[in-house]
Amino acid sequence: MSSARFSVFLSQLAEALREERGPELAYLLKPTSEHGKTLAREFRNPTRQTLAYYEGSLESPWDEIAIQYVLVVNYCLRKRAVDAFKEECTLVFLFLRFFGSNSGWTLPALFSILRDLRDLASDADLEAASNGQDSTANMEEASRILSKAFSSCVMDRQSPIAESRKWGVYYVVGLILKCYFRVRRISLSKNILRAIDANPDIPPLSSYPRSHQVTYRYYIGMLGFLNEDFAKAEQELTLAFYNCYTGAHSNQERILTYLIPLRMFRGHLPSRELLTRFPVLDDLYTPFITAIRTGDIRTYDATLDRFERRLVDLNLYLTLEKARELCIRGLFRRVWIAADKSTRIPVSMFHAGLQLADSEITSDEAECLVANMIFKGFIRGYISHEKQMVVLANTNAFPRLVDRPTPYASLQ
Repeated sequence: MSSARFSVFLSQLAEALREERGPELAYLLKPTSEHGKTLAREFRNPTRQTLAYYEGSLESPWDEIAIQYVLVVNYCLRKRAVDAFKEECTLVFLFLRFFGSNSGWTLPALFSILRDLRDLASDADLEAASNGQDSTANMEEASRILSKAFSSCVMDRQSPIAESRKWGVYYVVGLILKCYFRVRRISLSKNILRAIDANPDIPPLSSYPRSHQVTYRYYIGMLGFLNEDFAKAEQELTLAFYNCYTGAHSNQERILTYLIPLRMFRGHLPSRELLTRFPVLDDLYTPFITAIRTGDIRTYDATLDRFERRLVDLNLYLTLEKARELCIRGLFRRVWIAADKSTRIPVSMFHAGLQLADSEITSDEAECLVANMIFKGFIRGYISHEKQMVVLANTNAFPRLVDRPTPYASLQ
């Protein structure tokens, strides 16, 4: 069975390969493109057997890749995501055979088909879940294939550095990390990061396209956040945010979701101008920030309860629960101001302030909270237990949060 359109498609592939036009190759292999849909419809119900006529029409493996492409598009049109993903896996394996013996001009095509692989894996998992099957198997398989692509990029020892496949390393790593986070297997990230460290001939991250840098730094920041390395998390997420394309609003929002609470512990509360640009974050964080500024523990606790489910899903609940200490500091500072900034304040005054927020708190609990604030550096002074008196430093009794030497100590 021959097809004029498919013959044209084969000619276009051959020309792109001959002239080493990577972006055109990427476009030709896009399963959502109109030319692909037209090809699939022309063959009506294509199978590997009916397309065997075209084997040998291009140099291997491109004859097989062309056939696989039609099969992938056909299953996409029929909304059969699992089958489309399986055929895309075969297409990627065939492409990697070609990719491993060529230079960096093929990277645009690699990026495109790997992105399609991940998207199809996501669709396949949704379809599997709707049928009561394993909802992560396809994404896990995609991550394994992506790891092979990563190895192929890293192992380029022949190409000149300007044309090296190594320029695909961080893009592919970004896709792998996305897969690991999607299936909640973030512990596997250590293997891929070790592989990067073990290859010092990989160009420095700053040499790569900014989009590759931002994605990589975001996931390294998230790994730091989840592993409680908060200083590293803040550093990486800050770099990711400031280098993120200003038009990528959803990416900026994703970064700020975790950067804002980390910056709060450093005493940097987000401005109204920033939060206004991100209504979702404004809705989530403004009640907490207002409570911290005013020392309103009751409102802070009520907001924690209101957003509990959402914060748990984002892995933020424990972080914001510990940030309650910032609110207690704000309350105690107001008590100090009400006492004319005296250096000697009875514990009973702090107790009274706390009772406004929690009527059941005892005097001993109030004293314990003051002691905890002193221990963690929120207050400079000491407690005379015998006289039930808090003795504060003459200067800087309530140090600025930004001046604390270990701002993340309370998060550990």
